[in-house]
Amino acid sequence: MSSLKIVNVVGARPNFMKVAPLWEAMRAQPGIEPLVLHTGQHYDHKMSQLFFDHLGLPKPDVYLGVGSGGHGEQTGKVMIAFEREMQTLRPDLVLVVGDVNSTIACGLVAVKMNVKLVHVEAGLRSYDRTMPEEVNRVLTDQIADYLFTTERSALDNLRREGIPEERVFFVGNVMIDSLLKHREKASRSQVLEDLGLSPRNYVLVTLHRPSNVDDRDTLAGLLEVLGALSARMPVVFPIHPRTRAKLAEFRLDRVLRGYRDLKLVDPLGYLDFLKCMDNARVVVTDSGGIQEETTALGVPCVTARENTERPITVSEGTNVLAGQSPERILAEANRVIDGQGKAGRRPELWDGRAAERIVKVLWDREGRAAHGPPGGREGKGAQRPPAGGQFGRKS
Repeated sequence: MSSLKIVNVVGARPNFMKVAPLWEAMRAQPGIEPLVLHTGQHYDHKMSQLFFDHLGLPKPDVYLGVGSGGHGEQTGKVMIAFEREMQTLRPDLVLVVGDVNSTIACGLVAVKMNVKLVHVEAGLRSYDRTMPEEVNRVLTDQIADYLFTTERSALDNLRREGIPEERVFFVGNVMIDSLLKHREKASRSQVLEDLGLSPRNYVLVTLHRPSNVDDRDTLAGLLEVLGALSARMPVVFPIHPRTRAKLAEFRLDRVLRGYRDLKLVDPLGYLDFLKCMDNARVVVTDSGGIQEETTALGVPCVTARENTERPITVSEGTNVLAGQSPERILAEANRVIDGQGKAGRRPELWDGRAAERIVKVLWDREGRAAHGPPGGREGKGAQRPPAGGQFGRKS
């Protein structure tokens, strides 16, 4: 009897952490054939291949190699290449995660080819349409057949947008699955010794969003924050390729060289970065995923953004939304350094078993009757509102 073939799409670094536990859970379910398709949206070794190695992901079954480009160009390249591969792969389901360009591009191709679409991390909203990721999130949710959410507020967002509740499942956070699985292994990393850092005695920084790094004055203000923090304790700044390019373009890289205790380093691999994050006094970031990871780890986080699509990290977690004001960001980081950081708790179902719940839903509804007998692990059940009705398009 044929297997349930699922193409798992990855394109950018956050996708790798989300797909790794899903691929593992699918492999453990007899009757599912999981494939990994890498669009090549992130192609730098430390942004891509190193993460595959650390997370135990296999070599991608398909690599599109689309590379960089503007949003329209990159999305179009992915759609053209993915459509070509879909004609050969002929999967039962296409699974996309998060909100990158690869997510909406492959989602559009799937539904136009009458293949059911699965969106993991659905329903998150910043309500800021100037963010390309927000547009990707909204559009992907509108066309998806299965929408798996990380927090309960996501259902309210989807309901307001007219998504039928029977398509929505609250399962938890697959990124936290990866974090909890690899935390102990990451603890053996020597990265702190290599960087001359001691636990709870440094600030970890990541900045990459266009709203922060594409404007010279905004970026200069954030660098002043890093300089002020580095006067109190070491600041380690793994620099995104986009940010490094902007520093050079604006001739601000010389400013960083003037800060004595700021450590500018290349992007870190997953385990090294997890070790740095787990042992930081405070994390200053504009990343969505890092807001979630610091909440799961119990590490205070100051987010340099005006909004967040992950409100549970603020309402329940360790995250403080500081906006883009250098004064406010510095004040919130100093508050943590002074021992007045925000306490939080790990949100509901962020327990390391979200991938199992997702695979169970997909197998029960798409695989069990059509593709073979039941088997494999049974995660604690996903939670969704009572509802009836059909799922997705008919092939």
